[in-house]
Amino acid sequence: MNDKELVAHQALQYVSENMIVGLGTGSTANYFIDALAKRNKEEKLNVRAVSSSVVSMIKAKEAGLPLLAMEQIKEIDLYVDGADEITSDLTLLKGRGYDLVREKLLARSAKKFIVIADESKIVKNIGDNFPIPSEVHPFAWDLIKNVLIKKGTGDIRINAAKDGYAITSCGNFVLDFNYIEKDAEKLNAFLSQTPGIVEHGIFYNLAHGALISNNGKIREIWKT
Repeated sequence: MNDKELVAHQALQYVSENMIVGLGTGSTANYFIDALAKRNKEEKLNVRAVSSSVVSMIKAKEAGLPLLAMEQIKEIDLYVDGADEITSDLTLLKGRGYDLVREKLLARSAKKFIVIADESKIVKNIGDNFPIPSEVHPFAWDLIKNVLIKKGTGDIRINAAKDGYAITSCGNFVLDFNYIEKDAEKLNAFLSQTPGIVEHGIFYNLAHGALISNNGKIREIWKT
């Protein structure tokens, strides 16, 4: 069992009968989806799931997990997802994919949000390893870029085929920026208050705990 699989299985201990569980997206989250589906079937837990992306929805369907649509829920019991970066105070960077809005909706509506990752995702400051994404209205992206450029460097995200702009699952564009400011609280406030930004990749004060794997061992970080 590799580190990603190990930490995904560890997260199962927080799943109990009749829960609504939010499903993350990515390689580590995929291990959790498979493990959850297996346990749900074997133990008849009556767990229902909500996906954070089309990718995780397809994965959950293939694994046999009963799914709820986002509009069918008011809150969820547990959200388990990975992250691109994690600081010691459980601030996260997410959004290198295309589902920032759905991911943050689940994070905010969860009674407990647990991050699963390996040690390579631990950083001192958000933005150390990756630019910070902001999902923006298509008609306003150039205006917003001109605001953000005063605080750092970056540009609009290009799609994988490199023949146009990347489009999120909500139909928006993404601006990826590296900022001079390293304080996550200040950056979170600045981006949240900038008109035209639909959502951004800083998950500040949302995660309740993290399970971090490293060479077959798991350590836990919990919000104090």
